[in-house]
Amino acid sequence: MKITKILAFVTNLFLCLSSIIFCLAQTYNAPAYPTAAAAPHVNQDAGLSQLQKIPDARPRRNIIFILTDDHRYDALGFLKAQTFIRTPHLDRMAANGAHLPNAFVTTALCSPSRASILTGLYAHKHTVVDNNNPVPSNLVFYPQYLQQAGYETAMVGKWHMGGETDAPQRGFDHWVSFKGQGTYLPSQNGLNVNGRRVPQQGYITDELTQYALDWLRERKGDKPFMLYLSHKGVHADFVPAERHRNQAANHAFAPPRTMTPATHEGAPMWVQNQRNSWHGVDFPYHSDLDIGEYYRRYAETLLGVDESIGRVLDYLKERGLLDSTLVIYMGDNGFAFGEHGLIDKRTAYEESMRVPMIAHCPELIKPNTKVNLVVANIDIAPTLLEAAGLKAPAYMDGKSFLPLAQGKQIPWRDALLYEYYWERNFPQTPTMHALRGDRYKYIHYHGIWDTDELYDLQSDPLEAKNLITSEQHQPIIKDMNQQLFDLLTNTQGMSIPLYRDAGRQQNLRLTGRSSAPAEFPAHLMRKVSPPAGTPGERAPTGDPTKTGAPTDVKTKP
Repeated sequence: MKITKILAFVTNLFLCLSSIIFCLAQTYNAPAYPTAAAAPHVNQDAGLSQLQKIPDARPRRNIIFILTDDHRYDALGFLKAQTFIRTPHLDRMAANGAHLPNAFVTTALCSPSRASILTGLYAHKHTVVDNNNPVPSNLVFYPQYLQQAGYETAMVGKWHMGGETDAPQRGFDHWVSFKGQGTYLPSQNGLNVNGRRVPQQGYITDELTQYALDWLRERKGDKPFMLYLSHKGVHADFVPAERHRNQAANHAFAPPRTMTPATHEGAPMWVQNQRNSWHGVDFPYHSDLDIGEYYRRYAETLLGVDESIGRVLDYLKERGLLDSTLVIYMGDNGFAFGEHGLIDKRTAYEESMRVPMIAHCPELIKPNTKVNLVVANIDIAPTLLEAAGLKAPAYMDGKSFLPLAQGKQIPWRDALLYEYYWERNFPQTPTMHALRGDRYKYIHYHGIWDTDELYDLQSDPLEAKNLITSEQHQPIIKDMNQQLFDLLTNTQGMSIPLYRDAGRQQNLRLTGRSSAPAEFPAHLMRKVSPPAGTPGERAPTGDPTKTGAPTDVKTKP
C-alpha cells in the first residue's frame, strides 16, 4: 500500500513539474503579439514617448490617403488593359508622381486589408481576419500617432471593420461613415456624421467627396492635416452615377485567357469547384449580368471615383497645396473578372492580391516615377508617418516606401507574405498562405486535401501553368516553403485565428450550369435554378470565345 501511495505521489509530482516546465517554455517563447489581447497598444497620455521624430524632418507634410474598394491593379486607363477603362484623373496623378505597379495587399478582403493599412501589421497579428468580427479595442491606428504629433485628422467614407458599426473610431477628429458596405443611392440607414445620424442625399461617391472637401475648406488654424477618404466604389453591386451609365456599353470585353479549366494547367480542385458557386464564373454573382457586362458596369462605377480624385487634386491646386501635400491612392484589394474561372477576391492570384497604387507630391516625387519593387498595404502606415516626420514603431511589419518613390536605394524585401483565413460565410475558399517574390509565387493551402501552387511570373504572368510537380522546380519549392514558414514564425503567424460563427453561408450552386467537376458533397449545397433570361455570355463551360453582350440586359438597382 505504501509503495502504491509513493508511486502515485511521484507520478503526480512528475505531471505537475511537467506542466510547470511546459508553461514556462510557452511563456519564454511567446511571440510579441500572438493574440488580440496582446496586440500593440499605446498610452494615449504618453505623448510621443512611443515614437521618435526624424531629425530635421521639415516641413510636416499634409497627407491625403484615398482608398477604393475592389479596384484591381490594371483597371487604370493608362495601362490599357480594357478599352472601356477610363481614369483620366488617376492617369494625371501617376504622370505627375509615382506609379507603384507591384503593389499588393497581404490579405485580399476588405476588413483585414483595411486593418493592415491602419496598423502596419499582418492580419495574423492584428487578428482582423474577416468582415464580421470586432476589432480589438487595443489596436493602434496610425492616425492616433499623427494626432499626438499635432495633426488634425478626418475619416470620410467606408470603415467596414467590426461588422456593421459606423460609430466614430479612435484616431479621427472628424468622422463621416456608414454601416457595413453602405449603398450607392440613398437608403434608410443614412450616414454617421460625428455620431449623428444624417440622411444620405445623393450618389455616395459624390457625397463622400463633398464631405471631404467641406472638411478641408472649413478647417481652422494652421495644424497639418491628414484626410482618410475611403470610397464605397467600386464594390459590387456596381451602380454607376446616372451621368456615367452606359458609357462603356459599346466596348468589347477581352476575356481572360485562364477562364476555362483547360487554360489553367494544374489548377487545384477547389478552384475548379469554385466555378459554379458564389465566387465562380458559372454563378450569377450578385447579378444576372454576364462577365463582360459586369466588368463594363464596374468601369462605369469607377468613373465616379476618378472624378473624385480630380476634385481633390483641383482643390489642392486652388489652395496652393498641390505640390506640398502627399496624396496616396490605392485599392483595398483586387478583383477577378473570370481569371481562373473566378469572380471576386480572397485568393493569392495576381488579380486578387494586386492593387493600383499611386503617390503624388511634386516637392518629393519626380513626374513619371515608377517603383518596381514589391510594396504592400502594411507599408502605408510607416510611409505616412515618415511624411509626418515620425519613425514608424518597431512593431510594425511594414516599411516606408517614401524613399523608393524619391528614387533612393534602400534595403527592401525580397518577397511578401500573403494570408487568407477560411470564412464560414464563404466556405469554398480555403485557408492559404503564399510567398510572392519578384519571379516566383508559391501558394500553400491549409486544411484541405489539394495541390499547392508555384508560378514563374516572368514566363507565366497569367499564372496559367502550375509548376508544383515540376522536377526541376523542386529546389525552388523547398526553398520558398522554408522562407514562407520562417516568415510566419518570425512574425508570430504560426496559428490560425478562430472566431464564432456569424452570418449565413453562401453555399449556393446553380443546377445544370457547369460541366466542371465538383467534389464537395451535393447534399451540403442549396441548389437553385438559373434566373430566366440569363445572358448567354456565361456559357456552361465558361467558353471565353462566347462574349457577345446581349442588348436587353436588365440591371439590378
